[in-house]
Amino acid sequence: MAAVLALFVMTFAVVLGPAAADPDLLQDVCVADLTSGVKVNGFTCKAIANISAADFSFDGLAKPGLTNNTSGSLVTAANVEKIPGLNTLGVSLSRIDYAPGGLNPPHTHPRATEIVFVLEGKLDVGFITTANVLISKSIKKGEIFVFPKGLVHFQKNNGKVPAAVIAAFNSQLPGTQSIAATLFAATPPVPDNVLTKAFHVGTKEVEKIKSRFAPKK
Repeated sequence: MAAVLALFVMTFAVVLGPAAADPDLLQDVCVADLTSGVKVNGFTCKAIANISAADFSFDGLAKPGLTNNTSGSLVTAANVEKIPGLNTLGVSLSRIDYAPGGLNPPHTHPRATEIVFVLEGKLDVGFITTANVLISKSIKKGEIFVFPKGLVHFQKNNGKVPAAVIAAFNSQLPGTQSIAATLFAATPPVPDNVLTKAFHVGTKEVEKIKSRFAPKK
């Protein structure tokens, strides 16, 4: 319990600090109107008369996510799209579950720093700096690791039992770009001649990788 409390204290420290990713709010609340057709940087506000406690709550992180997929992991987000009351508050959470051997593949969050707290199991985690230096560590239940904003990072469960973390972000909608999927499953596709030159491989290898990311029919 003390470790969980420490996570939330650190989360709010990030949000309230000078490096907060989202703009400061200008009123008490601005509950996101997810049905509005008006496009702004964020979401328009519901009328105060139309908000309720449901706009500020979410039970989706209470249970483990299903990890029976090719990566062996599942991210369950608790961001402004799930909790409209987070609009303009500059904070969100996710739960990430990992099967034994599961991987949260290399990815970035363009709008937020991430801090993870290990609920169960043990993970090998790391991020790569812009100088191509890998900063990595094994973390276990009760421990914390930070992934700086915008840097490529990953988590891998090399254990024989499931693992799980709670991840906190200093953005209501941090965004995620998975490196492999971004390059090999973009629509329209990244040209083969770009990928062959970037990765020093032939067209057949590129097409093979693209086929593995193609939607299953």
